[in-house]
Amino acid sequence: MSDSPAAPASGCTQGRTALTEAEVEALVSGICFKTGPPRSVGVEVEWLVHELRTPRVPVTPERLEAAYAALRTVPLRSALTVEPGGQLELSSPPAASLMECIGTVSADLDAVRAVLAEGGLRLVGIGHDPWHTPRRFLRERRYDALETCLDRGGPAGRHMMCATASVQVCLDAGHEEPGPLGHVRRWWLAHQLGPVLVAAFANSPLLGRRSTGWLSTRQLLWTEIGPGRAGAPPLDGAPRTAWARHVLDAPVMCVRHDSGPWEVPEALTFREWIRSGRPRPPTRDDLEYHMTTLFPPVRPRGHLELRMIDAQPGDDGWIVPLAVTTALFDDPEAAETAYRAVKPLAERTLALPAPHNPLWTDAARTGLADPELHEAAIACFVAALDALPRLGATAEVTDAVGAYLDRHVLKGRCPADDLLDRLRGPDRRRAHGKDIRT
Repeated sequence: MSDSPAAPASGCTQGRTALTEAEVEALVSGICFKTGPPRSVGVEVEWLVHELRTPRVPVTPERLEAAYAALRTVPLRSALTVEPGGQLELSSPPAASLMECIGTVSADLDAVRAVLAEGGLRLVGIGHDPWHTPRRFLRERRYDALETCLDRGGPAGRHMMCATASVQVCLDAGHEEPGPLGHVRRWWLAHQLGPVLVAAFANSPLLGRRSTGWLSTRQLLWTEIGPGRAGAPPLDGAPRTAWARHVLDAPVMCVRHDSGPWEVPEALTFREWIRSGRPRPPTRDDLEYHMTTLFPPVRPRGHLELRMIDAQPGDDGWIVPLAVTTALFDDPEAAETAYRAVKPLAERTLALPAPHNPLWTDAARTGLADPELHEAAIACFVAALDALPRLGATAEVTDAVGAYLDRHVLKGRCPADDLLDRLRGPDRRRAHGKDIRT
């Protein structure tokens, strides 16, 4: 969400030309899919911030503000932003290689951790805060409007805003032409591989200190927000056309004004806003802002942003999903293997858009205990492990992926299983393929 800036409202209602539906479709197509040979990779790593020694005690807003003020003085290559609940995010610049991306973010994280440690705080990699209730840290008009909008659908929105964290992998859209690295194939693969990534990296089984019965509670919460705000378009058409229509038919989160609170309309799509021109005609600024308020599992922003992976445990846990996903998209041989591995899973979506279909639900609930997801994950991890040296990955990175394959994927497990085991003790461990969650 931090890539959706609370842009200045100054001038948002004056001096700009209203849009037509045809102009929106053209603008969205040009903005959101920039094709060409895949050359760049990026990552956005979100973290919860907890007390260093007493993680179950909430960090006060004053301590968070002091820590973030200190961080703003640290020179970083990655963009550092703060989420509505005080989560911290580092967004890498586009990197020319996987190892360049890893090197940049690792160095920045080292610097961030050092500053936080001086204040008695630490970064925690988990998809949903297991101990604390959601609370707002940032008080900005954007987040006031988002909270009002999401509250209409229930409590999931506040949890998403204030208590979740993820690893978001950013990859080029791909070639204009067909093939394993073509943008049409990569768009399809991102949505069908998504459940495998959800299942393999699920790491959010707790809410309010209790098991939810889902290995990725974070993914459950995104689903509950609803298809208009957090859903994907259908996959039965050209990506540009499908996304442009989705943007037009998605609900408007807010209508910004130069002063005072922003309006939060009910059930007003961007298409309807164009046609009615009320409360004022929308502009290109409004369109670009509207697209930042949509949170599908795969978001086209010129490149593809894969948003379905829970934050991972450990200082370097984020490296494994970044490396695996990059290999499965940017190495032609691995991309073809991944395509063949996930193609049989597509039937389980019932042709419903992600994540509001049975396949995504099963991935978030049971993870790799699902036999078909387990089989696909093994094939994908093996292909990624084979491809990583061709992408210039170091032995340290390939060893980390291999260790994850051995410890988790081959055994049908994910980090959420490890967390549940630690909380329940050895006598209540979850056997492979059997759910004993309470």
